[in-house]
Amino acid sequence: MRGASAWWRGKSTPAKVETYTRWSFHFFALIETGALGLMPIGTLPLTFAGWLFLLVCAHAVLGAVTAARGLDWTRGSREQPRRLLCALGLATALLGIGAIALARYGPGGSDGASAAGSTLVGVLAFGVGNIALGVRSRRRVLALVIGFTVGTGAVSFLLGVSGPVALATAVAVLVATGFLSFTSTFSVWLLNSVYELDEARETRARLAVAEERLRFGRDLHDVMGRNLAVIALKSELAVQLARRERPEALNQMIEVQRIAQETQREVRAVVRGYREADLGAELAGAQGVLAAAGIECEVRGSAAGLPPQIQSALGWVVREATTNVLRHGDAAQCCVTLRVREDRVVLTVQNDGAPEPVPTGERSGPGPVRGGSGLAGLRERLSEVGGTLSTEPCAGGLFRLTAEVPLPGSSSSRVPGPAEGQRSVRRGGAVTGVRSVSEFSGVSEAADSGIAGASEAADSGIAGASKVTESEIVGVGGVSAVSDVATVGEVSAVRAASPRVV
Repeated sequence: MRGASAWWRGKSTPAKVETYTRWSFHFFALIETGALGLMPIGTLPLTFAGWLFLLVCAHAVLGAVTAARGLDWTRGSREQPRRLLCALGLATALLGIGAIALARYGPGGSDGASAAGSTLVGVLAFGVGNIALGVRSRRRVLALVIGFTVGTGAVSFLLGVSGPVALATAVAVLVATGFLSFTSTFSVWLLNSVYELDEARETRARLAVAEERLRFGRDLHDVMGRNLAVIALKSELAVQLARRERPEALNQMIEVQRIAQETQREVRAVVRGYREADLGAELAGAQGVLAAAGIECEVRGSAAGLPPQIQSALGWVVREATTNVLRHGDAAQCCVTLRVREDRVVLTVQNDGAPEPVPTGERSGPGPVRGGSGLAGLRERLSEVGGTLSTEPCAGGLFRLTAEVPLPGSSSSRVPGPAEGQRSVRRGGAVTGVRSVSEFSGVSEAADSGIAGASEAADSGIAGASKVTESEIVGVGGVSAVSDVATVGEVSAVRAASPRVV
């Protein structure tokens, strides 16, 4: 039972709707076999009843196969089952004619005629309903219903059935076939609509990411485009002046240095704006995004009063957790809880609809987080403020993500050093932590070419002064460049690394 429950929970919403639709039509085959096939038993002689039961069973099986192939065709995984549709239509017509003849000339009397008539209506209804799954045009479905209705009335009248009885039989066939054909058409429309909505939601998420990348690329281009062009022009001018041993070359290089430092500050401001996350805004945004996706989201706790560095770190946790809830599994409910204890802040994100329970051996705890670069990046962010991240499956198909960050001043708020997994750069004998971020990848060619141009300008060799320190700017459009230059007096050397793919 647990296996079946896990199998069902592991399906997405469109897959669940498709499974429900398929089994509904298989259930129609069981109804046809049980209700219509067994109805003549007791009212007709055993021989007639037995043969009629076998024919109804064969018709039900053929209808179930046609329905399955028709649904495959509507989903685009098979070609239209034309032969099955024609075979089912012919079998339905022949079985209907036989039922009319049995009702008119059968040995069962009025009871046998009534049972044969009920079998006739049911067989035609289920047959037309299954055929409608493999017909795309609504006009053809309507023509199919009208054709079987008129054919039933005409055959009944030709076999000697009185006019009023033939008309009543035709009306019954019209109602039954019309209802089941409408049910089939509506089921196909609903199934396709669910898949289209799911694809639209994924497309909207991709467009949002693409829009953010374009915005970042535009901001980066606005900051660096003009300045890099000026740097290239002035450095070329300085080269020409230096070749002529003109003293103005030094002034040009000082101007290049000033523009480069100004550009560096502007790039830092742009990147800092994308790196920082406000916890309160992220909580409200997560609730709105999940609600728009049809997921009930409850947020408990408030971010008011928390230090900015903790809000930024936990804000990224909320953002990544919300993305995972939307992308993975099929969640219907999500609960985000923020608790402030004596010495730490605990953020918990719990949702249902987890695809598969993770084995105990793969469970992530305070150690390195497995399962994706997103969670690994969150751990790096949390480690900078002494925090930890853990994920675990829970009973009932639930999944829980927990982030803990110590409050400043507590005994557990010490930030791990290089030996504990944090990247660092040594500066003047002191070890300073450096964060590596790569949230925005593949921004634009303008950003890539801009940073490449900065590296080439720096590589041209600027000589003359005393002290150089370096820091690392990482994560801009998937490109990193070492170009943070601090000078004392005049510039003696500038080191810049070429762009590398993160």
